[in-house]
Amino acid sequence: MMSEHVVTEQQVLDALRAVIDPDLRRDIVSLGFVKDVKICDGTVGFKIELTTPACPVKDLMKAQATEAVLKVPGVKAVNVEMTAQVRSRQVGAEDILPTVKHVIAVASGKGGVGKSTVSVNLAVALAQLGAKVGLLDADVYGPSVPLLMGTRETPRVVNDRIIPVERYGVQMMSLGFLLPDDQAVVWRGPMVAGTVRQLLTDVEWGAKDYLVVDLPPGTGDAPMTLSQSVPITGVVVVMTPQDVAFTIAAKAVAMFHKLEEGLNRAIPILGIIENMAGFACPHCGDVTPIFAGVGGEQAAERLGVPFLGSIPLDPSISLSGNEGVPSIVAHPESPQAKAFRQIAQALAAQCSIHSMADHTLLRTIPQIHRS
Repeated sequence: MMSEHVVTEQQVLDALRAVIDPDLRRDIVSLGFVKDVKICDGTVGFKIELTTPACPVKDLMKAQATEAVLKVPGVKAVNVEMTAQVRSRQVGAEDILPTVKHVIAVASGKGGVGKSTVSVNLAVALAQLGAKVGLLDADVYGPSVPLLMGTRETPRVVNDRIIPVERYGVQMMSLGFLLPDDQAVVWRGPMVAGTVRQLLTDVEWGAKDYLVVDLPPGTGDAPMTLSQSVPITGVVVVMTPQDVAFTIAAKAVAMFHKLEEGLNRAIPILGIIENMAGFACPHCGDVTPIFAGVGGEQAAERLGVPFLGSIPLDPSISLSGNEGVPSIVAHPESPQAKAFRQIAQALAAQCSIHSMADHTLLRTIPQIHRS
């Protein structure tokens, strides 16, 4: 009579080394993702703890892990639990946002590219994917987050701390909650810088996986203050597929590279997002190009930064925004909602790459271009 194979934890771990994280380019065992291995009568159970709940390959990784362990002699069944623990950026002793794991600045070189709409929908998409998300409207000249999120609620103040307003699973703060609609903001640079810093320090952001910061367009005081005040994980640049938009987006990228020199630390460009990529017909679904010029993917290649994805031009995006309901909530199965979710996942992956690199777990991180 043949003796039954006794499965060991080491055999399970060795089998799981065949599962590679496609973004971090290492196996899930050496990355420390495999937790709580349990073996009983040929049934193997374990957890895979990913670096973000927004992982785009979570299901694929689970299937690969199951298949790999089933090949171990003596294994009859495999139970895999997928969990996530967002890895934080490096937090120093004087960090003004120590409980926020990632600060993501959304920038554009010019106005009119839909930067605020992208910021709002990305924040909601990350929250829908299971992350703890904050949204800071740092566009002090034209704060539009209250309109896009459908609330004019005045934030509460507790123990001299401003409590963010919550909507669609996102905690947010905007100067628009504090100023009358008809009041113009006429400030010089130092006042803008001071206001942005105050919105960072006086608000009770609490524990957050991601804080999405909607910057004013251009290359002025607000982006510089943010970069100088807190070690941001990186910057997302929003552009439309036009030559002029590409030229100005390139200047925005150059500005953050220039800031790196003065701060003596990296300000990574997490990627390019192409908005209004083409008109999506609401009747037939066909996408027709509207603008002629350099597209987002081509721009990312020229600038040597990741391409996070494209969002089609759809009247329902602006209509739902005007009604105070983000497009991803109002039309969850639409092409633009799917695009926002895919971009949110690609963005979360870039944050993971940079945080793992910061913690010296990865020595060389190749740029990732997504289509």
